[in-house]
This record gives sequence, C-alpha cells and structure tokens, in this order.
Amino acid sequence: MKIEKVGIVGAGLMGSGIAEVAAKAGFDVVVREIDEPSADRGRARIEASMDRAVEKEKLTAEERDGALDRIAFTTKLEALADRDLVIEAIIEDLEAKNELFGTLDEICADHAIFASNTSSLTITDMAAATDRPDRVIGLHFFNPVPVMKLVEVVRTIATSDETFATVFDFARSVGREPIAAKDNSGFVVNLLLVPYMLDAVRQLERGVASIEDIDTGMVLGCGHPMGPFTLGDFVGNDTILRIAEIMFDEYREQRYAPPPLLRRMVSMGRYGRKSGRGFYDYSGDEPVPIPV
Repeated sequence: MKIEKVGIVGAGLMGSGIAEVAAKAGFDVVVREIDEPSADRGRARIEASMDRAVEKEKLTAEERDGALDRIAFTTKLEALADRDLVIEAIIEDLEAKNELFGTLDEICADHAIFASNTSSLTITDMAAATDRPDRVIGLHFFNPVPVMKLVEVVRTIATSDETFATVFDFARSVGREPIAAKDNSGFVVNLLLVPYMLDAVRQLERGVASIEDIDTGMVLGCGHPMGPFTLGDFVGNDTILRIAEIMFDEYREQRYAPPPLLRRMVSMGRYGRKSGRGFYDYSGDEPVPIPV
C-alpha cells in the first residue's frame, strides 16, 4: 500500500508538528480541528515554525510555500474520508480516542490506516473500537516534531505485517528515524524515561539535593541534554502526571506511581513552561528554581 493522502486530527503542538513534517515531505495533508479558532492557531503555529526554518536556512521560501499549500484545515471529520492514513493527536483520553476512531471507521475507506500519537495509552484498546484492528497502529512522534527525529511505531497483536511495513516506511519518508515497539503502555522511551523523572522528584522530596543541583548533576555527570526537572517543565508536569497514572494503572509497579510532590504541583497549576511556573519560574530572562 502507498500512502499519499494524510489526515491529522488535532492541531495542537503535536498535530501541527506532524502536519508540518508530512507536508514538507510532499504529502497531501488535511488537518481537522474542533473549531475555526483552534484551526487558525494550528495554522499559525505551522507557519511560524516554517518561517524559523527559512530564517535558519534549513528550508527555502519556495519549499515553505509549497508545503503550506499542501496543508488544508477543516472542522469536519468527513473531510478525512479519502485519506490513506489518519493520525490522531488529540487529548490523552482513551474514551475520546475510541469515540474518534469509531466515527472515522464509518467515514474512511476500507484501506485507510488509523494511527495514534498517544504516548502512554495502549493501541490495542483503540483498535478494538474499530472494525479494522489489523489497520490500527501507534505512531508516536516526539516534541518538537520538526526537530526530534525519533518515531515509535507500535504494533498490536492484531496489526498486520502490511500495515506495520507501510507505516514504518511512512515514518522514514517524513525524515524520522523509526523504531519498532510492542504495545506496552509507555512503549520504549516513556517506559524508561518516566520512572527516571519520577525518581528525581522523590529524591527532591527526600532532600537528597536541590532542583538545580540534581539537574546539573544529570547534565554534567551523565551527559543528558537537560536535567529531569528542566525536562519535566518542558514536557509539562501535568502531562508527566497523566502518563504516570496511566502506566501505574497498567503495571501496578511502584516506580510508575506519581510522587505526592508532583501531584501537589499540578494541583497548584505549576505545569512548567506553558504555565510560566513549574520547578522553575520562567517570568524572567533566565529560569529560576522555586523552592518546594
């Protein structure tokens, strides 16, 4: 099977990034959002990202304009009826995803493949909501999508070999480096990364070291590009909490259990960069650690 037409559901950070890389790779892309203001924000996000790429001479103005011409926005799911591949990038909620895939199952052609960009929910549960479980797969991109090269391609016990090969090739065709993963909650990266980040919070709770010293230790001692608290603030502490809850529910292992401090921070709206405050305060020119 050859993928030519791609549909994206959701134009947030992840959805707009996926749409951008697909359009730059030459695919015909339709992005569906819930309403016009959300679609406009997605379009503006893609345009700003491509403008930065032109400024950095990573993209020509002609390439940018061509890619933008290949992206259409809609508020109607029916506009995805002719897509060969539909990728959902909506809220991390299984009920919402299942409702979406159930509707798409009735709208889209029989050959269409459905992919989820979920970072922690199991793909099997979504495939079961459709009449095409052999053509449902995980396609987990990383934020920011135009920069991060990795994609986890996640197959369930029902995913066909043809579907897996087709989507694996698609990931390569949009300039990403795909890796194969089983349908475990967290797949490969979050399965290993989330316990590390949660443990950093536990050590902070225990008074092992300060926020800044733990971050510095992991950067200079282990060669990580950023420490666990800087990373948590970048990803979103609310997102980390939600992923941890999903993974703990799946595995029932203590290392996936969210620490009380993380819950308290999310309750106080300290999500990280997106809220201006997390483990660090981002109101000034440089992030400043906030005592906890």
